[in-house]
Amino acid sequence: MTTQDRNDAAATTTADRQERFDVIRGRVGLALGPVLFGLVLLLTGGLPWPQRALAAVLALVVVWWVSEAIPLAVTAILAIVLCVFLGVADEDTVFGAFGNDTIFTFLGGFVIARSMTVHGLDRRIALRVLSVGSIVRSPARTVIAFGAMGMLISAFISNTATVAMLFPIGIGIVSAVSTISTEEGGKDLRYSRWSTALMLMIAYSASIGGLLTPIGAPHQLIGRDLVEEQTGETINFVEWVLLFAPIVLVMFVVLCLVLLRLNKPEVSRLDGAGSYIAAQRAELGRFSRGEANTCVAFALAVLLWTTPGIASLVLGENHGTVTWLHEHVTEGVAAIFAATALFLLPLRRQAGSTGRREATLSWAEAVKIDWGVILLFGAGTVIGSLSSETGLADTLGSGLAEQFGVSSLTAITILAAVAGLIISETTSNTASAGIVVPIVVPIAVAVGVNPLIPGLVATAAAGYGFMLPVSTPPNAIVYGSGMVPMTRMLRSGLVFDVLGVAVLVTGVLLMSQLVGI
Repeated sequence: MTTQDRNDAAATTTADRQERFDVIRGRVGLALGPVLFGLVLLLTGGLPWPQRALAAVLALVVVWWVSEAIPLAVTAILAIVLCVFLGVADEDTVFGAFGNDTIFTFLGGFVIARSMTVHGLDRRIALRVLSVGSIVRSPARTVIAFGAMGMLISAFISNTATVAMLFPIGIGIVSAVSTISTEEGGKDLRYSRWSTALMLMIAYSASIGGLLTPIGAPHQLIGRDLVEEQTGETINFVEWVLLFAPIVLVMFVVLCLVLLRLNKPEVSRLDGAGSYIAAQRAELGRFSRGEANTCVAFALAVLLWTTPGIASLVLGENHGTVTWLHEHVTEGVAAIFAATALFLLPLRRQAGSTGRREATLSWAEAVKIDWGVILLFGAGTVIGSLSSETGLADTLGSGLAEQFGVSSLTAITILAAVAGLIISETTSNTASAGIVVPIVVPIAVAVGVNPLIPGLVATAAAGYGFMLPVSTPPNAIVYGSGMVPMTRMLRSGLVFDVLGVAVLVTGVLLMSQLVGI
């Protein structure tokens, strides 16, 4: 049996085990959720009915989100329906969450990202970066370059979309250099430490890069909104970038060191990678009108997202212009303006064409965005706001603060990071944020420390989860390549989880003072 056959067999066996585990987890969660729902109702008789009912709904939601017994979006919809059915709040209050500004930020951002994919703008950017100098001749530089692209691109489109774009390029480079290597009697690099480092870098960098901006990942918008809902404090686009950009850069350096140290490349030169990139760029052809129009829409979104924050820094928070911008140029408004431009900016008509005008993005393409995340966000907002309104947040916060014995800002922040990390290893990032943030913020309030900091740390940590294929979609995508043995993912992910949490907690505690949060 060849090395390739052994690796393929091992990957198939592990995938089968993972599938069986997921099935068992789903079945157990499906049964356990209603049981916990009933137990919470029975055992919380001392609480007012709205708190009892909401606590029961929350227990059901957490179990089904963690176990993924049914689709996350379906659980989210069921949760808000149960809130109305059980009398936690009326339908206007519950369903009114879907008028939240962040919903429209999701919509606009997803539509712009869809246009990038449709017209190949993201792929052109990646190939252009890789063609610079002698980047792809060096194994280490290639890994770092993919990481830098993953980090920067995922700041504006989802980490899954970023990996879906970079993954085939990475596979192509690995295949090209492996073909040449084996023809010359060398090692098959498709199953090497270098290929493992490259695949893990594509996945991990996209996950940490989303932290650069609030719109970089859905769970961040969800978490930020929950934090603002429960604390009454806001953090705008510019403040978020100022807070997290240094942290992400340090994380990226740590990530490069961890992956290249634990998966040291066997070769010092990659023959054939340069010609592969050149061939891929040639296939793209000239810069299209669709790509140009998408750039215009994206630039408009960034301009409108950053203008209120920059104006605040220059003119001061109390200036009349700044107040008007914050009230009228919200992130949702900016996102929809930019997304709408894609339906207004036309593509070039073909010579001799007499058909109707074709816009940069069609509605048929636009509706392919992830609507499930939007439903998940709406449910998270409902549960978070009702937790505050019913007093359940205060009850939970006081009880958990006593249980854990935490009383300082540092201790609560560490707790938030660890809780977010652990839950994100077993369930989706969006679900993790919806579970952890409503718990850690009340704890902080109960002990009298600034709840914004642990809330933001919990939100960021919910995007972690580097150890298992099931932890994040990017992990699952690269694991499916067969180039990432489970042992290497576990080892690399564990080390980076620990170091990443240390960087996150330390960075937020320090940067929050500098930014003035």
